[in-house]
Amino acid sequence: MSQDSRSRVAVIDLGSNTARLIALSAIPGFSFRLEDEIREVVRLRQGMTDEGLSDGAMARGLSTLRLFKRFCDSTETDVVLATATSAVRDAANGPDFVRRVRSEVGLELRVLDGEREAYFGAIGALNDSGLRNGAILDIGGGSAQVSEIEDGQFKRGVTRPLGALALAERFATSDPPKKADLRLLEAEIERQLESIEWLDQLRDTALVGIGGTIRNLAKIETERRQSPLHTLHGFELTRASVEESIALFRRMPVKERQNIPGLSTDRCDIIFQGSLVVRVVMQTLGIDSLAVSTGGLREGIFCEHFWQHLPYPVIPDVRRFSVLNVARNYRYQKQHANHVRFLAGRLFEQLVPLHGYGPAERELLDAAALLHDLGTVVAYDGHHKHSQTLILYNGLAGFSPREIALIALLTRFHRKGTPDICGYEAVLDDGDAILLQRLAAVLRLAEYLERGRNAAINDVTVSWTDDYLRLTLIADEHPAVELWDTERKALPVVEAAFGRQVTLDSITVHSEGSGERSGDS
Repeated sequence: MSQDSRSRVAVIDLGSNTARLIALSAIPGFSFRLEDEIREVVRLRQGMTDEGLSDGAMARGLSTLRLFKRFCDSTETDVVLATATSAVRDAANGPDFVRRVRSEVGLELRVLDGEREAYFGAIGALNDSGLRNGAILDIGGGSAQVSEIEDGQFKRGVTRPLGALALAERFATSDPPKKADLRLLEAEIERQLESIEWLDQLRDTALVGIGGTIRNLAKIETERRQSPLHTLHGFELTRASVEESIALFRRMPVKERQNIPGLSTDRCDIIFQGSLVVRVVMQTLGIDSLAVSTGGLREGIFCEHFWQHLPYPVIPDVRRFSVLNVARNYRYQKQHANHVRFLAGRLFEQLVPLHGYGPAERELLDAAALLHDLGTVVAYDGHHKHSQTLILYNGLAGFSPREIALIALLTRFHRKGTPDICGYEAVLDDGDAILLQRLAAVLRLAEYLERGRNAAINDVTVSWTDDYLRLTLIADEHPAVELWDTERKALPVVEAAFGRQVTLDSITVHSEGSGERSGDS
């Protein structure tokens, strides 16, 4: 599909605490990529009374939206989707504010009711996490949403006044917080959750978390673990981690929290209240961890536009599309990548008795085969390292941090070097060093069997003894280039991975030969 058909889409989310804009380039239904993001702390709910938003808050909101509009105009944005949530929704003068935005800024602000806010947050999370059944928790500045997911679709959702900023304004009477503050705050959170009649039905279910509070808690934990990844895709936030962070917040006044690695400085004064919501929800549901989604409300609104041709704006196979999306964004060489993927799959299947892996490992190999040459968009020299970097920074929706790390490492070692997990131990499991060695050997072998980038090798068959492993190439013409480079660049790593001496031959006769089968290389 032509890159010329891409359009630029901006989503504006005017929240109670923060205003955000994300700008994406997209070919609907084919690929999209985040190109820019702007974030401004507005504190729209701050000082809100029964009469509505304060004059100062409205001035901050209008000023920020005016800047966002100018940004969209200067970058020639094709589609602008602007929304507002609980602060504008709850304010008595919210309709007046919307009219001012229309007349003074030139933006049509769509005010979401509580259920639609929950819905769009769920759509964003479903397109990132692949959750099939369970719950989604979204903690914003003014409110929190809890949604039930059934068979991969939003079933129902509610909003409650449990936003981090709203709770901080009501309950932050001391700094650092005292036990009395903690008890009052937890009692209010529990009271609000008890009003959700169907919440008990979700006990022991899978939970996905979205929103700034949850992302910040996850970032704090990744700093503790010294994670080598630069994405929160699929990160598991444990209740133990949340408890550790809460204990830290309770000991430290707001000013000192600014030094906590991973915590945004503009969230220091409200992170304690938000983290208590997370803890009480986890306790209520009886779960010990939640999966962090990088997609939320803004992404859900974008997905409604991006997947508008589908009956429901959630992609059926999140993991598969995420790999293709990254590949398409970096203009992968489709024919070459697909043939490497085919050959790697054939080798993997035949070697199952030796390596013992199954569909989960095959999927990682499959993804790495499609993405292995991404780095050529940066430069051919060192492109295997560039591929690794692009995956680590982009992440892959639906995959866990461990899986993302392994896919990135497989691309790193697809052409040279000794497969090594050094630096990634924090996100990998026992046995992953051997897994990487064997899958990297298969991928490198497939890459060099496709060295001519012309699908010269139609297929490959594998046989072995206790001492030898024999690879027989099936081709229409004698694969001289492939035999030559595979022997030099791939066989040593295959021999190390499978503990056997490798022999390589082809059933195709050499064009200048006597008609005999080509000899072993």
